Amino acid sequence: MEEKVIEEIKQGTSLVQDQKDGNQKKLFIESYGCQMNFSDSEIVASILSEQGYNTTQNLEEADLVLVNTCSIRDKAEQTVRKRLQEYNAIKKINPTMKVGVLGCMAERLKEKFLDEEKIVDMVVGPDAYKDIPNLLKEVEEGRDAINVILSKEETYGDISPVRLSSNGVSAFVSITRGCDNMCTFCVVPFTRGRERSREPESIIEEIQDLHNRGFKEVTLLGQNVDSYLWYGGGLKKDFEKASEMQKATAVDFAQLLDRCATQFPKMRFRFSTSNPQDMHLEVIEVMAKHHNICKYIHLPVQSGSTRILKEMNRQHTREEYMTLVDNIYRIIPDISLSQDMIAGFPTETEEDHQDTLSLMEHAKYDFGFMFAYSERPGTLAARKMEDDIPEAVKKRRLNEIIDLQQKMALERTKRFVGQTVEVLIEKDSKRSDLHWSGRNSQNTVVVFPKENYKPGDFVNVKITDCTTATLIGEAVGYSEIMN
Repeated sequence: MEEKVIEEIKQGTSLVQDQKDGNQKKLFIESYGCQMNFSDSEIVASILSEQGYNTTQNLEEADLVLVNTCSIRDKAEQTVRKRLQEYNAIKKINPTMKVGVLGCMAERLKEKFLDEEKIVDMVVGPDAYKDIPNLLKEVEEGRDAINVILSKEETYGDISPVRLSSNGVSAFVSITRGCDNMCTFCVVPFTRGRERSREPESIIEEIQDLHNRGFKEVTLLGQNVDSYLWYGGGLKKDFEKASEMQKATAVDFAQLLDRCATQFPKMRFRFSTSNPQDMHLEVIEVMAKHHNICKYIHLPVQSGSTRILKEMNRQHTREEYMTLVDNIYRIIPDISLSQDMIAGFPTETEEDHQDTLSLMEHAKYDFGFMFAYSERPGTLAARKMEDDIPEAVKKRRLNEIIDLQQKMALERTKRFVGQTVEVLIEKDSKRSDLHWSGRNSQNTVVVFPKENYKPGDFVNVKITDCTTATLIGEAVGYSEIMN
């Protein structure tokens, strides 16, 4: 039984960093959920590296096991619960091993992990990672350890993240933390706190370090990157109280993005996630201005019905979203868009659902992340709204959304056939070690024969065929612009 559990966990999303000489203890860290969680795990590994820990993929040799969790859907939480039970089975083999839970699920459940479930030794919220060394001392002294205090200032801008399981080509750089958009379905404001932005110089310094180490692509991360606003203060909501000098020298997302692209012209930049209400045309114009800013935006909408958007407390209407999409295509005609969509939100009618399908056809999404509504404890929707859409209806509507997205995705991918696109080589193709895999500017995966190229090269590829999500082609030479 124990051997089977170990083998199952080895197949998980464990993350490994370069080993630091002199470190004697072993950390096994596993991440679930959004890109921000994976970025946070790199911060945690950096903090623990200074405490004598090197990461490992061998669970049985770990002194400390950490799981960085997601609360966005119930399925994600159930996966983590199963994982924690498996970890505890391994503790029977290695009783000195300690287990900790990090991130959003830790913030949501707090003491319940220690008091009721008794399956972890340590509970750490997203703003308390610097306290992990102190919490480990509590654990070593036989006491349960917890810190889930949300911060108004913490951005981890002073910590240089290690790069876990890195391909040496692309990396995440966090620029904001928290969220002020109180969408009724979402737990993020409760698990990650109020929105605050990271000091721009620390962002540039981190990118400079990545550049010096040969990385070629950076994704700027935040729950809502478009509302990035640094003014020398704390929370974004307090900006109106800032001094005139602070306001005059404030840096918004368009300015930050422009500086990154200008200062590092041979690096490629992406960003995620955007919120329609905060996506200003200045950002789109900066994207159009720079070749090295990828022509791709993840623009979650959640529903195509203005009535449902209001129920969700989304601060935009169907019409405003469609106008934004039209302006994006006007400024950057070759851009790709992706969506988040929720099927079966409380009170959703067939008319609301049809509005969603028609909005999708208008937006012409290349990719999508689509889910049936899942009630999340603590959200306004859970407290105030009845989950009144039958599961069978949710499933049917979700399938219709998925089917439409698959149809549009194939049409959108076909537009590249016959074209030559610029691709950053990232790794071997999943299906063949004779082919490279990378992405074009529009975030579509491209595979092509290896020849004499290597990861990190920008290569022009002539596209000859495609599937719904992948372009197939042959390299025709290096990119003269990016190499």
